[in-house]
Amino acid sequence: MKKMYSTLIEKLSDLNDMIIQGRVLEAFDIYYHDEVCIQVNANEMIEGKNKNRTYKEQFLSGILEWHSASPMKVSIGEGITMVEWLYDFNHKIEGDKRQMHVAVQEWKDGKIIKEKLYYNP
Repeated sequence: MKKMYSTLIEKLSDLNDMIIQGRVLEAFDIYYHDEVCIQVNANEMIEGKNKNRTYKEQFLSGILEWHSASPMKVSIGEGITMVEWLYDFNHKIEGDKRQMHVAVQEWKDGKIIKEKLYYNP
């Protein structure tokens, strides 16, 4: 049974652990709000959990080999978290990627309601 965490630091730590373990979609299902809006760089915002899950599924289906995901820096404020990630993977379209990625997350009702992702493609 999944533990219920009460504090933002506990929730973010569990979310990050799940990503490190490659359980990205499971983490998304647990920690993202039904009304989540996610924006990647300056691209158009994707609204709603179903559309964002489909976007994540499409990207993840192209990963041939997942080497690692490492949170390099984490910051927690009142209802806001930021994580700088180092991802290392091989993608069928993008090839070998070792990529820095920053996620800025706004939380509501214990889940991420808005996320902005910054990275250099």
